[in-house]
Amino acid sequence: MSPAAPMIGRSVAVRVPATSANLGPGFDTLGLALSMYDDVLVTALPHPGVEIEVEGSGAEEISRDASNLVVRSIAHVFADVKREMPGIRLEAVNGVPHGRGLGSSGAAVAAGVLSAKGLLAGDVELSDDDLLRFATELEGHPDNVAPALFGGLTIAWMGDDGFPQHKKLLVHRGVSPLVLVPGYTMSTKAARSLQPLQVPREDAVFNLSRSALLIAALTQSPELLLDATADRLHQDYRASAMPETHRLVQALRAHGFAAVVSGAGPSVLVLADGPGQRLEAARVADTVTDTPWEHRMVAVDVRGGTVKNRAEASSSRS
Repeated sequence: MSPAAPMIGRSVAVRVPATSANLGPGFDTLGLALSMYDDVLVTALPHPGVEIEVEGSGAEEISRDASNLVVRSIAHVFADVKREMPGIRLEAVNGVPHGRGLGSSGAAVAAGVLSAKGLLAGDVELSDDDLLRFATELEGHPDNVAPALFGGLTIAWMGDDGFPQHKKLLVHRGVSPLVLVPGYTMSTKAARSLQPLQVPREDAVFNLSRSALLIAALTQSPELLLDATADRLHQDYRASAMPETHRLVQALRAHGFAAVVSGAGPSVLVLADGPGQRLEAARVADTVTDTPWEHRMVAVDVRGGTVKNRAEASSSRS
């Protein structure tokens, strides 16, 4: 069966935010959407094949064939809903730093499933639950893809039925994120390999208490963020693989700033209690290590991923 005729020539514009997972104690559960974005324009071609143009972060390393993660994510959705995928032209501008613990792979997956949603509109309608399921199947866990899709602070978990679930929460307006991005990268797989399969009971209880406190701190009481972001489950175990990141986190926390490793690292996320504290944290970061850190003064993204047809996207930018 050939692709539906109305789909041929259709273009959809997708924007997906960066994300920071874990947030200290919320390992593989909590994620936060941040105002750095990947933008993609996907067009259904009248002939088979893939055409890809990429610029921005990681552009030189990204595949230009059917193995491209955005294209693979589109194909995954089409296969699941039993529709033949058309040829694809993908134009991407990557604003999410690659290999820095800011959810670049999750953003690519989210961009792909949202692109599929836009291309299939009018034929197959996909719900939020569908999008999260597709993205989790591709990414392996929902902690990055949930905030990328839905924005804000998300709690993600696997239900008893084996399907991913999420709850989106609004972050207190006083929370001011600062992202410190180094010039080097870190493999998520390598970072995960450093963690033990078992941890002491007291460490597990410690993280349970801090995770609960972190929800309160992010949504109601930002003054509690320093205590709420303490962790004993993963960051110290990964320290040997990124010593400059560990050193920066420890130094910032010693100065009273709620600093954590962003995702698997090596970027550092500071959840400041207001813009003034964020500026002070940036000044302290400049004095701590010999590694240069790019400062990103970002906001919490509350919308998550968006998909529009090309005409809607053009009119919204004009």
